[in-house]
Amino acid sequence: MSEFVAVSLSVNGVRYDVAIRPWRTLLEVLRETLAMTGTKRSCGEGQCGACTVLLDGDAVNACLYLAVEAQGREILTIEGPAGGDPVLEQIQASFANNGAVQCGFCTPGMVMITKDLLSHNDAPSEDEIRDALVGHLCRCTGYVQIVEAIRDAAGALARRAGD
Repeated sequence: MSEFVAVSLSVNGVRYDVAIRPWRTLLEVLRETLAMTGTKRSCGEGQCGACTVLLDGDAVNACLYLAVEAQGREILTIEGPAGGDPVLEQIQASFANNGAVQCGFCTPGMVMITKDLLSHNDAPSEDEIRDALVGHLCRCTGYVQIVEAIRDAAGALARRAGD
């Protein structure tokens, strides 16, 4: 029996056919096989949120998700699709404009959880924002700027939708 399995992954709208060991996590395959290093490795236990990606539009911890389980599903990482993603770009701009990117290590996970939140709730309250951030650790900002960035992104996206 071979220790490698053939897997087809759709990442940011591009299909990748890879041969991987079946126990490899989605995080490992993204970073080490596909060289998509925007998704960060930190705790390896699903506690910090640095590895958050969207799988069929829902946030998952890539460090806990086996890559073979992602076959046939759409994976969105912080790198985003080649043609761009206006929502992702607005969230990133709001984070930058509100000082929510101090050291930047947590930022990819924070941006991805924000995209998930705003896809389900286009006008979240502060409590809803803070609830969405549970499990996402930031050691630099104290979360105030992150909450402000998410509010700013929600407002900018709402204004854009109204135009």
